[in-house]
Amino acid sequence: MNTQLRRFHQPLQTPATGPGSADAPRVSWRDAVPVLTGEHCALRELQQGDAPLLLPVLSAPEVARFISPPPESVERFAWFIDWSRREREAGRYLAFALVPHAQPTTPVGLLQLRQLEPEFRTAEWGVAMASQYWGAGLFLDASRLLLEFAFTRLGVHRLEARAAVANGRGQAAMHKLGAVQEGVLRRSLATSDGQRLDQVLWSVLDEDWRQLNAEPGIVLVH
Repeated sequence: MNTQLRRFHQPLQTPATGPGSADAPRVSWRDAVPVLTGEHCALRELQQGDAPLLLPVLSAPEVARFISPPPESVERFAWFIDWSRREREAGRYLAFALVPHAQPTTPVGLLQLRQLEPEFRTAEWGVAMASQYWGAGLFLDASRLLLEFAFTRLGVHRLEARAAVANGRGQAAMHKLGAVQEGVLRRSLATSDGQRLDQVLWSVLDEDWRQLNAEPGIVLVH
């Protein structure tokens, strides 16, 4: 699934809404990004120390083949992390590190949300994850955390994702999430090896998300 450098078992918790702080005022995500906690992993905002850990993940051939080119160095990655914080404060973008519960100090993936329409009414999301964790349940857990946050905290109406046509694993994951396949964007992904790939455009609407959570197991067909 393309990442551009561009029902939960536990509740979402933020610095202002964690245990014992039910009466505390909610902190805006522009000021402090919440930590999202799921069954297998947590999502937290990118930190400078993540750059040397995540750069090899995004640069691995099996990951890089289906995403936009990652930063070329740790220094460029650190610049990207600074940029992502400035964009978050401006209310346009969020970047999360994916941290498995089994390795709470080591991020193994990156998830991003960026607005396509003012006030995040329409947004795009993407994810990239170390290949050794594929098939371990982390992708779906992290993706559901991100979608829940997008629809309930950001007020997103329409959430889009793109996955290279050749990325069968990404297509299957979008289907499992309940996303609707809308069409093919021809030659829309430029990869680090110089290719331009077709991508499938997927979407989830806020009404879809409510239905999917109310009726687990259904598949949306449009």
